[in-house]
Amino acid sequence: MSDFRPDRRSFLAAAGAGLVSAVAGCAEPRAKQSIDGNSSSEIDRGDLADGSAFTDIYNAVIDSVTQVRVFGIENPTTGAEGRGQGSGFLYDDRHVVTNDHVIANGEAADLQYTNGDWTRTTLVGRDAHSDLAVLEADHVPDDVMPLSMADERPVVGQQVAAIGNPYGLEGSMSAGIVSGVDRTLSLPQRQFSFPNVIQTDAAVNPGNSGGPLVDLDGKVVGVINSGGGENIGFAISAAVTKRVVPALIETGDYEHSYLGIGLRTVDRLVAETNDLEEAAGVMVTGIVDGAAADGVLQPASRTVQRRGERIPIGGDVIRELDGNPIPDRHALSTYLALETSPGDTITVRFRRNGQVMTRELTLDAWPSI
Repeated sequence: MSDFRPDRRSFLAAAGAGLVSAVAGCAEPRAKQSIDGNSSSEIDRGDLADGSAFTDIYNAVIDSVTQVRVFGIENPTTGAEGRGQGSGFLYDDRHVVTNDHVIANGEAADLQYTNGDWTRTTLVGRDAHSDLAVLEADHVPDDVMPLSMADERPVVGQQVAAIGNPYGLEGSMSAGIVSGVDRTLSLPQRQFSFPNVIQTDAAVNPGNSGGPLVDLDGKVVGVINSGGGENIGFAISAAVTKRVVPALIETGDYEHSYLGIGLRTVDRLVAETNDLEEAAGVMVTGIVDGAAADGVLQPASRTVQRRGERIPIGGDVIRELDGNPIPDRHALSTYLALETSPGDTITVRFRRNGQVMTRELTLDAWPSI
């Protein structure tokens, strides 16, 4: 078992702390139950049912999905060293994609393929802002092929399947639909949100994190990263993954665009309280000193209490970025994540004190965490 490469990015001991109730990975099987299972080729394959279209997808994809077993995780309560587990999938001939939170607290990780082969890994790169990480496998079976990333954006109602290792149950599949798109996902103890997240009702449990959410062609539409319970799971979109993972492979890092603002979607209460003509756009509620927006945009000057909420007053309301409508905070975070890079100069159209204004600003990179 080889240690993760120390000179690419050091581990952040607290990066995954406090996420156990929300994320779908890096969890031991449930202590009060003894559940075991295997999808290995040693199982007798005679007298099998015909299956369905999902069976075909499973057979086409499963060999490329791995179990990720992480060692050297310190229990924050007892201080004892233990292990965690999640899922991953082969991205190219030697690199495996998983979640950052799956490997963030560990010292080393092994992979197991569905044929039973184990291999050591080296950490190539990780990115907390997209919850993605890349491992380089010492060994990839000859007949295991990389999974393709979907080029088309998923739509609500599209059938998908989540494949991985919930509670350590190897080679599991759950099926459902895309139940939401363009979500912005916030988790406890994170000072940022994950953009362009896909919502699904396919069952997602601890151990699924890092595994693929695939369409009926077996293409990856998202990297599963969390489950909210009540038949709600989430995945980092293929669009974000295709931007982040190549950079992690090449440099070990990825820089995200950063405006340096606090914001709130303009809903009816915000619009009415600020005498806005429509409930659309994003109000600037705060600005980080020295950030890209500092000196260009103006934040809310105060808040008032209305219907049990603190409503910001007087902040600039962003309506467009580079001519693209920004109806809410999800649209803003998605545009920054998919269409811009640090150092880009963008045009911001906003409303200030009843006047429509246009300004340019140059995007920063997110500060290190």
